Amino acid sequence: MELTVGVEEEFLLTDTTTRQTVHRSGDVIRSTSRRVGGGIVPEMSRTQVETVSGVCTSLSDLRSELLDLRRATARAAEAVGCRLVASGTVVLGSPGPPPVLDQPRYHRIVEHFGPVVEQQCVCSCHVHVGVADSEEAVQVVNHLRPWLPALLTLSGNSPYWEGRDTGYQSWRTLLWGRWPTAGPPPLLTDADEYGRVVAELLHSGAILDDAMLYWYVRPSHHQPTVEVRVADVPQTVDDTILLTALTRALVATALTAVRAGHRPPRVADQALRAACWQAARFGLPDEDGPSAGDRTRPAAGVAELITHIGPELDAAGETGAVRGGLRLLRDGGSGAHRQRLAHRRRGRLEDVVDMLAERTLEG
Repeated sequence: MELTVGVEEEFLLTDTTTRQTVHRSGDVIRSTSRRVGGGIVPEMSRTQVETVSGVCTSLSDLRSELLDLRRATARAAEAVGCRLVASGTVVLGSPGPPPVLDQPRYHRIVEHFGPVVEQQCVCSCHVHVGVADSEEAVQVVNHLRPWLPALLTLSGNSPYWEGRDTGYQSWRTLLWGRWPTAGPPPLLTDADEYGRVVAELLHSGAILDDAMLYWYVRPSHHQPTVEVRVADVPQTVDDTILLTALTRALVATALTAVRAGHRPPRVADQALRAACWQAARFGLPDEDGPSAGDRTRPAAGVAELITHIGPELDAAGETGAVRGGLRLLRDGGSGAHRQRLAHRRRGRLEDVVDMLAERTLEG
């Protein structure tokens, strides 16, 4: 089935000379000469900007729009002396405690959550897939839960943090995990239970509004979509399109199962959290970082993912493109692997930032 998609990508701003992060988001947004499709918006930290695509059906149209958004934002950044960088975490410099935008909501978050807000300058990618019915959206989320570790495995792009190699493929996942609701969602019976859970979280103070429900997949609080938000921001637009194609096929497969009355797989919450940690720690097989050995995988892996969504990829005519994208990913390595390769050449983290800035604009 052909479902609409939209993508939000978060980026860092770095100084053109030092390559350290800079608090220039307001200047960048003011210098933006044009908006393409969706828009360019601020994040809570002034070290970041976010691009928001329009609603697309064709992945080729989405690719063109994402590339235009990245390039327009990069031009605006260059106009004020900085560069746009697609990395899940800060490579050089210290963004925290970050100066937040002067908006009442952000000040409330800082006051309520305190030091949790510090060091939260992390960049992810959110893929929205159109699911208008609220009941179906909750059931789709249930069906997507076991596949979250596979998506995270493919998208790790944050090995460095403030000048050191963490040993992780996605250190962003660990930093973001300090929020009360960050992580895989629970298995929910229906939309009514979803509403009750959100109400309880609001009442407890674990979230201050619906937007702070930081589950890795959720019914969107402001769009008729299912929002998958488990991934680091990808280095290139093609990496983002691969992630989007996989995500859309997963949602389409889940919708088919929901409408056929199939129950979602039951994966224990703690087992799923452990699998997500494994994905963040080790990433793709045979890459940098410690060996994971023969570890038990309580949730599905990448090979199983492709088999699972194969019929939807075939129906959309995207099987060849997805398999080609996966081959390129395995041959060239994940984003985290590419960052480490850039560092090994001369032992300079400045080279990592330069590589990221270049790949951010690859077309």
